[in-house]
Amino acid sequence: MYRFAIYGKGGIGKSTAASALSCAFADMGYRVMQIGCDPKADSTLYLHHGEKITSILDVLREKRDKAELKDLITIGYHDIICGECGGPTPGLGCAGRGIGAAFEALEERSAFAILKPDIVIYDVLGDVVCGGFAMPIRQGYADQVYIVTSGENMAIYAAANIATAVENFKQRGYADIGGVILNRRNVPEEREKVETLCSDIHSRIAADLPRDNHIAEAEMQMRPVMEMFPACDYAAKIRALASSMIKNGVDHV
Repeated sequence: MYRFAIYGKGGIGKSTAASALSCAFADMGYRVMQIGCDPKADSTLYLHHGEKITSILDVLREKRDKAELKDLITIGYHDIICGECGGPTPGLGCAGRGIGAAFEALEERSAFAILKPDIVIYDVLGDVVCGGFAMPIRQGYADQVYIVTSGENMAIYAAANIATAVENFKQRGYADIGGVILNRRNVPEEREKVETLCSDIHSRIAADLPRDNHIAEAEMQMRPVMEMFPACDYAAKIRALASSMIKNGVDHV
């Protein structure tokens, strides 16, 4: 089982990249599970064609101990297993603790042993890398972390913070950085800025994703871009990234 955590600043396009990767891996014949670790619970939205699914935390609040594994997941496009951690009622709880509770619920129900995914993708908000948001790194859920960034200053700042957190936990035998995913915003000297980031954190640009209007067109139809526009440039770059992640994952093992 390959386990990847996709981190990045909020709004940087990591959920789009994570969902596109899930589609690419599924196209390659893998059984894929994607777990959204954002309180908004919208990581997998287009994998089930815009139909809002009940988050794991909401299910637990409603059914408590009676919640079964089938209540916590939804089967989406290309049989991708979708799960959304969700979050607490605004102002009444900690989102990080919510992620922890969701992960524990999946473990208690032997989710990975029963569902047997070949690939697990965690889509994690990277603005704050502590508490529950660090669980995929520190608890050994993920083997490798891929950081999504653009050349914008705040995105690079967040990426550097994520890399620092990964490095700290790596010393305990946890996940390491598989690479940086440049998701272009077409700012000046964008590639050069991200190359400097990679040099600073001793990593590499794993993919250079173009700013592609096909993504917005697909999302208007509530579909993943890999389904609607499989021949577009973005889709081709995602497929190449997926192949390299598998190879990198094999080498890592």
